[in-house]
Order: sequence, then C-alpha cells, then structure tokens
Amino acid sequence: MLQYLIIIKPLGFLYGSAGPFLSPENLVGRSGNRFPPTAATVSGLFAHSNPTNIRDLQIAGPFWANSEQPDNFFVPTPFIYLAKKPLANYFQDQENNDNGKIQHTLTWQEKWQEKDSKQIEGKFDRDSWIPINQWYNPQKAYGSPWQYHPHLHPRLLEEQRKVKTGELFLENAVQLHPDACLVYLANQPLENGWYRFGGESHLVEVKSLELSSHLQTLFNQDVGQYFALITAAIWGTNRLSTRNPSDWQLETINTERPITYRYRFGGKDKVKRLSRGRYAVPAGTVYRLKNPLPSWENWQESWFPTEGVSLKRWGCGLALPLENIAK
Repeated sequence: MLQYLIIIKPLGFLYGSAGPFLSPENLVGRSGNRFPPTAATVSGLFAHSNPTNIRDLQIAGPFWANSEQPDNFFVPTPFIYLAKKPLANYFQDQENNDNGKIQHTLTWQEKWQEKDSKQIEGKFDRDSWIPINQWYNPQKAYGSPWQYHPHLHPRLLEEQRKVKTGELFLENAVQLHPDACLVYLANQPLENGWYRFGGESHLVEVKSLELSSHLQTLFNQDVGQYFALITAAIWGTNRLSTRNPSDWQLETINTERPITYRYRFGGKDKVKRLSRGRYAVPAGTVYRLKNPLPSWENWQESWFPTEGVSLKRWGCGLALPLENIAK
C-alpha cells in the first residue's frame, strides 16, 4: 500500500537528456529530453539506502508539488478534460485569470463528446497537470514548473584540450522552479538526506512524509468501470505491448500515441543492465470498461509484464476512479 510521499528537491540542475541525438549530421548533436525521472530511477535511491527491503518496494510517480504543500501534489490531467493554451502557471498566475481553464469535459456517448453534444472547436493542450485535491472537479490545468537549458557537454582527450571525435553534444539540463519539488508515492519511507540522483548524479535533498488519510482513502477506492491513469502503463507480455490487459472487457479508451519506456539496473560494475525497450500507454489515458475493477493495489500481478521485476513495483498504470463520466 502506498503510504508515503517521497519529496525530492534539486540542489541545482537535474539531468533531462534521453533517447537518440537529434540532427546527428550537424557538428554538434543535440540529445532528446525526458523529464521528470521515472519511478524506476527513484527506486535506485532505495536500493542504495536500504538494499535488504528492495524486493518489497512499491513506488509510483512522477508528480510535482509546491514545496510548502507537498500533500496537494499535481498529477497528469485525464484526457477527458480539455484546456486551451496558455496553461496556468501555478507560481505566477492569479486566481482570477482564465489561463488553463478547463473548457470541456468529455463523456462517452457512442463517441467522446460533451454531455450536451455541443460542438467542440479548437486545439487543446494534453500535456498538463491538475492538483490531486481537485481530482473529481478540476478547474484549471497547469503547465510544468521546469525549464530545459541546453548546454555544451564536451568530452576532452586526456592529454590535450581537444574534444574527442563525436563527443561534443548539447545536453538538456532541467531547472525546477525554486518553490517546486518532485513527488513520488511509496510503500516505505526513504531516509531524509542528500543523495546523488539520476543521470550524471546531480545532488538532491530527499524527505519522506506520511500520506494523508484522505489521499490514502482516494487511492484505496475501487476504480470501477471508469478511470484514468496517472502514471504510464505497460501492458502485455515481455515481447508485445498492448493498450490494455487482455482480461479487461474494454468498451472504449481515450488516449494519445504511446511513449517509449525502458529502464536500467545500476550497480558497482561497469556493465549496466538495460531493459528491453517497450511502448507505454501515456498517463492521462481514460478507460471505460464493461466490468468494474478493484483499486489499483488489488490488480492482478499477471496484468503487469515481468522482466527482472514486476513493473507493478514501479507504479505501472496507477489509476484513480472518475465518478463524473456519464454512462
């Protein structure tokens, strides 16, 4: 059971590069980006701090929050809520402006549409966040509180101040807002302190807090027939990724294109164990099933792929119910 908030506060920049280089034909390549770090990355802190309990670990995320109110963390917006740009800026916007206002709530009526069948026009931003305390009635969608800062990352020859061939590229560093923090959910606390975290081992401050009783109640509810994912989900076998487990009696789904997913086991050895690349259903995906499901904690282990470990350990497909979707 997820009982703790793991709060991560960067002490400077964090690493945000991922994937292949963009424009490799240029003299200076530019890496792709991926942020925030996945739950698998955070599990490395637990493995280093308390390796004896790592087999029982369960962790989910990523989310973010105001450092002064970590219990009201922000989760990905379900795709049934449509908000136009510009999205609200939590640390700058006043409450009385319309930035990020949710303009439409979709329901399933042979297709996804407004409850009154009103025509929906315009383009909407689907990469946004809502506060967990407004899960059932969100008013605004918020943008991410971080910025990418590409900078040169050369690797020099040992005996000359000269870059090795192919070793000059633009790295994506990430600057989190000074009043923001990253948040993860876990079933065991992590000792407070400073840790080296993620790619290139940037320094962060970590704190653990107990999850409030009303949030534990929310996460322990049955998700029923209508629910949304707040973390990415990898379904299927070890070799085949699917949009949902085969046991589900799926009626419809509201989703976006899949995202790539893989992880790496670290250790003291030079050789790192890199997982097989997979495709994941993105967070925010909404499912409507013919049969109700229990709370995520009670989902069958067989639904989650196992490659070294069950992906349920890292919060794969963490879901919350959506009571306001009309039948």
